[in-house]
Amino acid sequence: MPRLIDLRSDTVTLPTEAMKRAMMAAPLGDDVLGDDPTVLALQERCADLFGKEAACFVPSGSMANQVSIRSQTSPGDEIICHEFSHIYQYEGAAWAAISGCSIALLRGDGGQFDACDVEAAIRPDDHHFPRSGLLVVENTQNRGGGAVWPIDRIERATSAARHHGLACHLDGARIWNASAASGVSLADYGQHFDTVSACFSKGLGCPVGSIVCGTKDIIRRVHRARKMLGGAMRQSGMLAAAAIYAIDHHRERLGEDHARARRIAETLATIEGVAIDPDAVETNIVYFDVGGDAADIVQSLESDGIRMLDSGPHTIRAVTSLAVSDEDIDVVCETLPGLLTAR
Repeated sequence: MPRLIDLRSDTVTLPTEAMKRAMMAAPLGDDVLGDDPTVLALQERCADLFGKEAACFVPSGSMANQVSIRSQTSPGDEIICHEFSHIYQYEGAAWAAISGCSIALLRGDGGQFDACDVEAAIRPDDHHFPRSGLLVVENTQNRGGGAVWPIDRIERATSAARHHGLACHLDGARIWNASAASGVSLADYGQHFDTVSACFSKGLGCPVGSIVCGTKDIIRRVHRARKMLGGAMRQSGMLAAAAIYAIDHHRERLGEDHARARRIAETLATIEGVAIDPDAVETNIVYFDVGGDAADIVQSLESDGIRMLDSGPHTIRAVTSLAVSDEDIDVVCETLPGLLTAR
């Protein structure tokens, strides 16, 4: 049976053989007791990369966001974020269930917004209203098509929040992609936020894991929240070793994913009845609209060995990653015109 070309998400990557060897060779301890040397090495490495004092290794990106929220808010606080933010769309309203917060939603193309939007959303200092406690920026945002936040726009938005006493969190699930595409360093992004989360299981191709970086005081609270949520792991150095390997060996190749996504977008732009702006594809995520039923088209694509996701009645998403080669993209670009034109 021909191999399926899996463009559903960058989470479908499998560890490379070299990554598996690094995992098997990792020195281990007990991370709950604070003495797994590989976890400690990863946390120190990430804190340095993002320009922070400390870091905490957690099982997932959702947990990374939620322990960051829990560590910087009080029940009754309001979080400000984009309406398509991962924390709002895809984390089971954990901000309410775990931290007792409400949420204020901003709008803007590419999952982005401006300082004036933040200013307008901040509540007056009045006991009738929730306290505006935290601003969350997602870079890059999934629903925003992987668009990269300009660093000056981040600076303006977070400065507005800080002026009113809000903490700032960066949901950096794909911050590796943002940095690779923009040339902005992780530390330059990180300086504008109190906490930064970053995922290892997307663009970097690890089997599992995310990191939260911040001040020593905040990270102490993050460790406590991780324990409360059942996220503390024992000999997790094997997973941390995969992340260290990925930081060393998989960051430089992210531009390949971006180029492959752009090839898909440019092919789609030539097909009558498909709506897409190739110039909007800045990283590894491609959203496009089709004239027919998206779910039906996705099913037809899978019959031809190509997996994508329908994300709306007429919208399809494709994501490039370590799991997809140039040869795979050749097949995709050869297949799409015939299948979509027939619709």
